[in-house]
Formats: sequence, structure tokens, C-alpha cells
Amino acid sequence: MLILLPPSETKSDGGDGSPLDLHGLSLPALTPLRQKLADALVELAGDVDASSAALGLGPTQADEIERNVALWTSPTTPALSRYTGVLFDALDARGFTKAGRTRAAERLWIGSALFGAVRAYDPIPSYRLSGTSKIPGFGTLRSHWKPELTEALVGEANGLVVDLRSGTYQQLGPVPGAVTATVLTEKPDGSRSVVSHFNKHHKGLLARALTLTTAEPKDVRALARIASKAGLRVEVGSPTELIVLTE
Repeated sequence: MLILLPPSETKSDGGDGSPLDLHGLSLPALTPLRQKLADALVELAGDVDASSAALGLGPTQADEIERNVALWTSPTTPALSRYTGVLFDALDARGFTKAGRTRAAERLWIGSALFGAVRAYDPIPSYRLSGTSKIPGFGTLRSHWKPELTEALVGEANGLVVDLRSGTYQQLGPVPGAVTATVLTEKPDGSRSVVSHFNKHHKGLLARALTLTTAEPKDVRALARIASKAGLRVEVGSPTELIVLTE
């Protein structure tokens, strides 16, 4: 099973790993694309105004540009420790046992506007680039990554793919046939609506359950059984959609 998580805008600082080495990342076929985009991002960081416009930053976020200035020289840390926020809090990777970390290394991937996708423990620096950013000379990031990212992920998959990325990151490299998750809130009258605030939290809980299970699910119904055992309320929406319900 391959589980694809979205990245987060918020990232931890520091790390104790050597500076970024693109050849040390998973999906080596993406190295030329990563190199091209990383070089462009560092060059852009030399112009604060242009960087702010391209990255959608406000006047108080200049420190985010400094992350890109130091992209090739700053320390790295495993991706699962680099990305922070609601989803990663719910995933609680720090609480994984040794066996859990082994399964995370085998199953967990994180989408990235800069790297396409990385494994949970690939060493990466802190940076700022989102899926909606517009780097001069690149057009859209979607046009930069497709179809290479899709081909790389499909080639890596050996079984069921669970794509928990947001729509923006799914578009960078869609995985045909992947199971997605929709989080809905159910009101007392039975009506349902798409969750916004708690969406990431519940996807984090789902990712944790799927990462730590000893089972090897083959379809969405098997995923639903795993999620239910973990205390989540779920339904099968279709062969490629798992619905997570919250109140």
C-alpha cells in the first residue's frame, strides 16, 4: 500500500542532516526536474519583491524567502519531521513504535511542489513553495510535474494507492485508480456537508490507522474495516472513495 499525504505550508526549522542532495531522494527519475525547479527557486529568492509575488507572501513573511535563499546550504531532516500542522499532529509520527516507523518508511509518501513527492524519511531542508505558486518561466507547477510525477508514482506503487493529497497536489501527479478520502460532517437532521476545519485532522487520523495496520488492504472496503477498527466512522462512497464522517 502506498499512502500519499499532502505537504504543509508550515515547516519545522533546522535539522541535523547534511545539506540537500537531490540524488539522495526517492524517485530518482525526478532529479532533473527537481534540480531545475530548486535552482529557479534559489535564484528567485534573490529578489524579495518577485519572490513575495510568486509565492503569495505578505510583507511580514520575508523569513519564508530566507528559507529558499539557504535551500542548498541549510540542514535537512526527514520529511515526516519537516512538515508540521494539523494533519501531521494527528498522524503523530513521533509516537510510532519501531515497527510503525518501518511501515511508515514503506508506505508513507508526501506530495511536494518542490520535490514532486518524497518518502517519509527522505532528508529535506525547509523551503517555501506551494502547489499554486507561479515561478517566472515555469508556467504552472502542474505543467512542470506532469506527466513525470504520475509515471514515477505509478511505477513505485505495488498494490493499493491511497491519495490523501488536496486537489492542488493531486493535479501535480494524478494516480489513476487511487482511493481518495472525503471528510463530511453529519448534522443531527442527517444532512451532510464537506468539512473544512477538521478535514486535515481526520485525514491525519486515517493516515495513522493505515500506516500502522499489519494488514495489506486490497480495496476500499478493506480500508474501511481498518479505519473502523481505529475508531473512525466511515462509509464506502465508491470503489475509489472512502467517506469519513464526523459530527
